[in-house]
Amino acid sequence: MPRHRFLLFFISAALVVLTSAIPSPLVSESTLVTSRSFIFMYQVHVPATNDAQGKLLMWLPLPQEDDYQRIQDLRIESPVAHTEGRDPLYGNPYAMFQPTPAQLAAGFDVSLNFAATRLEHKVSLDTTSAKLATTDASPAELQRYLEPDKLVPLNGVIADLAKEHTAGDTTTLAKAHDIYNYVLATMRYDKSGEGWGRGDAVWACSSKRGNCTDFHSLLIGMMRASGIPARFEIGFPLPEGKSEGEIPGYHCWAEFYLNGTGWVPVDASEAWKNPGKRDYFFGAHDVNRVFFTYGRDLHLSPEQKGDPLNYFIYPYAELNGKPFSGFQTHFSFRDISSAPKSATAR
Repeated sequence: MPRHRFLLFFISAALVVLTSAIPSPLVSESTLVTSRSFIFMYQVHVPATNDAQGKLLMWLPLPQEDDYQRIQDLRIESPVAHTEGRDPLYGNPYAMFQPTPAQLAAGFDVSLNFAATRLEHKVSLDTTSAKLATTDASPAELQRYLEPDKLVPLNGVIADLAKEHTAGDTTTLAKAHDIYNYVLATMRYDKSGEGWGRGDAVWACSSKRGNCTDFHSLLIGMMRASGIPARFEIGFPLPEGKSEGEIPGYHCWAEFYLNGTGWVPVDASEAWKNPGKRDYFFGAHDVNRVFFTYGRDLHLSPEQKGDPLNYFIYPYAELNGKPFSGFQTHFSFRDISSAPKSATAR
């Protein structure tokens, strides 16, 4: 046999031996995830205010990192100095601005820019496979996500619906899945008229329509009423199929806690808009989003004088201790790479 052919044969045989000796698959499907990297721009303009001697405070939510989102090069640019803090209940980060009288009289801008990489969050719900806890959620944290919010009561019609649509279920997963199916079968994504967007679970239940906030208020309320910890998350959507552009508004989603598995992602409103992904969005969040804050009924800091915030994704400001909304916002993004790519989960 010529030497070069012998060498090729030897290499091929060695590869076969090595491949058979390594457990298959080498990298399991669960460790290969999709990622999306992008630049996000969050801009606020506060116009000149007549009450130039007044005291203005403005809070801006900041994006946060977790196992599925990495933040780099976060820059806050403004002529107004700011401090940073976290709300005491959920630990959401924010920047707080207090302009001088001259800055308030002239008006000012704030620009928040950062680079982010979003990983797909997908959880295997195969009940035949062994589970390992993937979170360090404390009993206190889980307890908070079993309690009502101002617009998400856990009694009355919400409790009745939860009991009716989980009757006969013997596992947490079965209850959660039946609640998810009920919300999808009952609600429709419809932002016409008034009332939508507040995340009022009772209104959503009776109106049977709304946006993502309304879908998930009903879903979270029914889960909590069934004894399943569930939490609200909010950020912004990234348009699929576009590499840059403006973002008109927020998007929210949810997670529920499953013993032995951890937090399980759910996106009922996206599932409604994409029926072919109904199964996918029970157990997954895709990469087309950027996460900012957890929770409802937020009190940001001792300086906040108004009522707790229903949710926190847009700037919140107070002028002389009263809510102030006379500002404009603009949100946009640009993909760092034009198409999602595969990455290995950490």
